[in-house]
Amino acid sequence: MSEHQTAVQEQAAPAKTVMFEIQRQDTPESAPYMESFEVPYKANMNVISALMEIRRNPVNAKGEKTTPINWDMNCLEEVCGACSMVINGRPRQSCTALVDQLTQPIKLEPMRTFPVVRDLVVDREGMFDSLKKIKAWIPIDGTYDLGEGPRMPERKRQWAYELSKCMTCGVCLEACPNVNDQTNFMGPFAISQVRLFNTHPTGAQNKDERLSALMTDGGLGECGNSQNCVVACPKGIPLTTSIAAMNRATTVQMFKNFFGSDHMVD
Repeated sequence: MSEHQTAVQEQAAPAKTVMFEIQRQDTPESAPYMESFEVPYKANMNVISALMEIRRNPVNAKGEKTTPINWDMNCLEEVCGACSMVINGRPRQSCTALVDQLTQPIKLEPMRTFPVVRDLVVDREGMFDSLKKIKAWIPIDGTYDLGEGPRMPERKRQWAYELSKCMTCGVCLEACPNVNDQTNFMGPFAISQVRLFNTHPTGAQNKDERLSALMTDGGLGECGNSQNCVVACPKGIPLTTSIAAMNRATTVQMFKNFFGSDHMVD
């Protein structure tokens, strides 16, 4: 076959497309509905690039002009956690969801654990409220120079770094059956953050307060140990290990609270 004949056949072949079924919602109060889109295929295409294509030309699969899809994104490198959504029934980051690895039609839905703002955009304010509750920070008085802080052993620093990879993406909450409108469970990410900050030599000064927060309503008592979180976590954080460690720590804290403890000799 000549090069000319090959070129003619390639031109005659229909352009490859990707089918999407996207759950839409115009306002927080309105009912959700599904809308289908057909997007031209490109090599190494991910879900985000497909959504960008729809935004450039917001026409659905019926050929009707519609409104652009709303979704969150920022870094596009699975670092910020903003682009979380449910893709083919699985909560994950859309920036790393490659079209070639997904079954079509690709179904996109917002994470229903959180209030929907519009389309695929959700309000994750509750996650940040949980971080405030557990005091997920290292309190340092910046009014004067304190000099160098205490150093962590390298081995301890390495596994603590794994915990610090949390992006507050919300995927673990979406995957957890115990996070629902019947409970106040703050979720696995917050429990793991308590472990992270209590591990830090300076953060350990507020260890009792963080553990006490886990012992209140919405804390460890709400965890059903389904272990969905550790499977779903995009960063591979050992969430179930943190939950087990904090269960032990809160048990010790409970006895300290009951019998009293001289913190000068702890």
